[in-house]
Amino acid sequence: MLAIAGTAPSEDFPLIDGKITLDDNHIRICDERISVNRGTPALMAAAIKTAVTLGQPAPCGYLAGDIGRGKGSRRLYKYLTDHLPQSDFQTLTFHYLQPIVHWHERLQQALHEMKELPILIADAGFMYAAKMSGKSSLYDLFTPDIGELAFLADEKAPHPFYTRGFILHDENRVPDLIARAYTHNNAARFLLVKGKQDYLASQQGILETVNSPVEEALEAMGGTGDTLTGIVSALIDSGMAIREAAVVAMKANRLAGHYAKPTPATQIIEVIHHIPEALSEILEKRV
Repeated sequence: MLAIAGTAPSEDFPLIDGKITLDDNHIRICDERISVNRGTPALMAAAIKTAVTLGQPAPCGYLAGDIGRGKGSRRLYKYLTDHLPQSDFQTLTFHYLQPIVHWHERLQQALHEMKELPILIADAGFMYAAKMSGKSSLYDLFTPDIGELAFLADEKAPHPFYTRGFILHDENRVPDLIARAYTHNNAARFLLVKGKQDYLASQQGILETVNSPVEEALEAMGGTGDTLTGIVSALIDSGMAIREAAVVAMKANRLAGHYAKPTPATQIIEVIHHIPEALSEILEKRV
């Protein structure tokens, strides 16, 4: 089973855990609802749509409110540290949590107390925590955008604020940044880099790229990277190999965006509603 952990930008949102459902345009966990805009709720919504399409169980969610002060992240780190050793998840995806090194290290200890170590996926702030702890290689998949990849590639930056200027957030430099991240042991076993062109890479170099269909209106829309992480997480949890899951996810995410016929006013939930159609089409072409 898949579990997803992250925070939502709401100071009053409580710490909750349980099965995730998609209720209209809201994520529901237990008796709490939160709108799907971007971030962890968008990732969760994409994972739900993918799991339903595959006939898989709904993922579990661990969610807390945090508006950047770190209180919710700390509460969630502690809760995960206390509860994950008793769980039996096959796949764990970590998303927006503040990168707090000592909590990341405590959580890693808890993960290794599980009966079997799950497949570990990290995006957003949790990649930062892994890199800052020197533990990137413990993860199976990172899903950075270009800016996040630049931090992973900078072996001297102790925090994203200090990524050096010469490591440009330039789409043309993605292969160099990927190579640099692996050279300095700041990458997971696989990297799925999200951008105008999506890349899958490993220590051996770039393995796959996907660059179509292209929807210019999506470039400025927040959340499309979150949906990609949600799709690939659910695919991997279904038993699909990481390389295959990444390719299917890259294609399906782009196709869902295409089917949404986006304009500058389009919201990410409109793309999410097209994931089943897009995913089914991509999977049928594999047969």
